[in-house]
Parts: sequence; structure tokens; C-alpha cells
Amino acid sequence: KEQEENSRVLDVDDRAVADGDKVTLDFEGFVDGEAFDGGKGTDYPLTIGSGSFIPGFEEQLVGANIGEEKEVNVTFPEDYQAAELAGKPAVFKCTVKKIEVKELPELDDEFAKDVSEFDTLEEYKADIKKNLEEKKADAAKRAKEDAAVDAAVANATMEIPDAMLDTQVNQMIDDFARRMQALKRIQTRLVLEKIAEAEAIEIADEKIDEEINKMAEMYKMEADKLKEMLGDAEKEQMKKDMAVQEAVTILADAAKEVEKTEE
Repeated sequence: KEQEENSRVLDVDDRAVADGDKVTLDFEGFVDGEAFDGGKGTDYPLTIGSGSFIPGFEEQLVGANIGEEKEVNVTFPEDYQAAELAGKPAVFKCTVKKIEVKELPELDDEFAKDVSEFDTLEEYKADIKKNLEEKKADAAKRAKEDAAVDAAVANATMEIPDAMLDTQVNQMIDDFARRMQALKRIQTRLVLEKIAEAEAIEIADEKIDEEINKMAEMYKMEADKLKEMLGDAEKEQMKKDMAVQEAVTILADAAKEVEKTEE
């Protein structure tokens, strides 16, 4: 990706068109010797091999030189959008005016220095690999946590207050799919809150302060000002949310123990 983003486009004037080149061309199409509407283009950009033109068109431009006229013979597809052209053979008179090619930078130590904080390509590659592995591990952890929570919800017996469900549904409009999602979110929350209660999970004020400091840093604010803005109700909600997250961790850890036992 970094190599692609740091590429540059160069003009080519010492060879003919090749596959993958970006060309600028003029063209005019004829069916039964007559020019047709929409069949003419000037300074049109086209990447050879992109498949954006009629099948067979781009391939026939390979080998064309800048400034020379080349006839391209194609047949419009049977399902072509313009019914009067569908299935008909056509001739396009084309003139390539410009050839460009994308040049990728060499993957070497200089490239690593240009795009990263590292001095060598090997260090840069190792950092990319490390980041990918961390993302993969995080995704796997989240998947296990979600599976553990889903299992707990599936095994729980509960009654959902109508008012609570109605409020959630109203917030998510009246779409059925979203309504079902709202139901699952409420079930999940209630189960996790019960687990937090059963496990006697208590969130200390110090933990809340730590979280507020993180939020302040994220939003580029002073922590003291953010604390002033947050009322008791908001802080209490933060405690509940953090207790629920602790419950998720407990479920995930329990699931790990079950896996070890089964193995």
C-alpha cells in the first residue's frame, strides 16, 4: 500500500502502448460506415487492461504508437445499453496522444526512511508484521468476547420491560431489522449488568478519573474541565459501563477455561 501511494506517473514517448499503461486518446466509432451518437471522444483517459471499454477494444490498442491512427474492430455486446448498437460490429478510429506509466519506488532502506520512522526496510517490515499480528489478536479477542456474551444471553431467562424496548425501538426508527438489533442489545446489557451484580463488580472513583483523563486526552481537553462538565449521573453511567466491560472480560476468561478443559 505505501509503495502504491508513493508511486509516480511518468510520460513515455519512446515506445508503443503496453498493457497496464494509461493512455490519452481521441476516437470516433462507426457502425455500417456511419458515425453514431456518443461514439466520439477527445483527450479521453483510458487504462489498458481495465476492462472499462467494449470487450476487445483495449487489447487492440497495445502496440499503437503516439500520433498514429489505429483502427479497432469490436462488436457491441448483445445486452449493450444502447439498443440500436447492441450486437452490432463497429470500427473505432483511434489516435493515442499520450502514454503514461506508473513507477513504483524501490523497496529498500531509502524507501523505509521516506515513509516511516525506521532506517532499514527490515525494521519497517517487522513493524508492519507486528501491527498486523496485534490487529489479528485484537479481532480474535473481540470475537471470543462476543461469542461468550452471546452464549450468556442465549442461556438467560428474562423479561424485557415494554417501555425500555419501545424507547430503544423509537430511537432506531421503525425498521424491523433494527428493532431486532435493539432487542438483542437490551438483552445483552441486562445479562451483563446481572453478571456484574452477581460478581459484585465495583468501579473505584480512581478508575473513573483514569477514564476521564483518557477522554480528555482524546478530545484535546483539560481533564479538570471535563470533570466539571460531567455530572454525577454521567459518572454513574460510566461506572455502570465499566462494570459491564468487566463482566465481558469475566465471561471471556470463563470461556477460555472451558476451552482448556475441553482440550
